[in-house]
Amino acid sequence: MKNAETPMVKVVLYGAMSSLGSALMAELLRRQHEVIAILDDLTALAPRPGLRTKTGDLFDGQRVKQSVAGSSAVICLLDAPGLPFNSERVERTLVPGPVEQVLAVDALIDGMQAASIARLVLVGDFEVLDDPEAEDSLQAHAAEEIREALQSSALRWTLVNAPHGVPGLNIEHFSQIGNSLEPGLAEPLQRLARTARGIADELHLNLHLGEHVNFIATDS
Repeated sequence: MKNAETPMVKVVLYGAMSSLGSALMAELLRRQHEVIAILDDLTALAPRPGLRTKTGDLFDGQRVKQSVAGSSAVICLLDAPGLPFNSERVERTLVPGPVEQVLAVDALIDGMQAASIARLVLVGDFEVLDDPEAEDSLQAHAAEEIREALQSSALRWTLVNAPHGVPGLNIEHFSQIGNSLEPGLAEPLQRLARTARGIADELHLNLHLGEHVNFIATDS
C-alpha cells in the first residue's frame, strides 16, 4: 500500500506482452509504480492494482503524445511482439524490423517531446553498436540512426541491449518466482528479472543518461 511518502511514478510501457515486458510489469508494480501498458487489445492483460492499459500507435507521433501524456518515463521494447501500431504507413508484422524500429523511435521522440516527457529507456538489438563487423548491416545502420536521432533530441535516454526472451512467460511467472518452476524456466526467469530490476534502477537513479548499456548476468 502506498503511503504519503511514496512517490507517484507513472511508467508507460510499450512491449508489455513480451517476456521482458512481463518481468518489467512485475518489478515496477512491486516498487509501487503505476504502469500504463500501451496495447492494441485492452483486454490482453488481466486487471491488477497499479496496472492500466491504453490504446496507441507507436508509429504516430500524435498518438504517442496522447499515450505518454502525464507519465514520468517511457520504456519501449523495440523487439517485442504485439507492439501497438495501427498506422497505415507501417506493414503489420510480428516483430518490427530495422526500418520499422527507426520509424517508431522517430514517432517516440516527436510524441514525447510534444508531451514534455523526457525520460526514455529504449530496449532493442543494440549489440551491433559494439560490433563494427556486424553481419546484419541493416540492423547496424538502423541502430546507428536511432542513436543519432536520440542524440539530436531533448530526451534523457538510455539504450539497453535486449536479453533473450522466452515465449509464453507472463507477469504471473515473475510475480511468483520460486522453487516450483517448470523445468528449464529458472534460468531465463532469473535472467529477465535481473534485467527488469536493472532497468527499474536506471529510472529510479537516472543512471547512464545518453549511454548504451548491457546487463550482464552474474553469480548471486
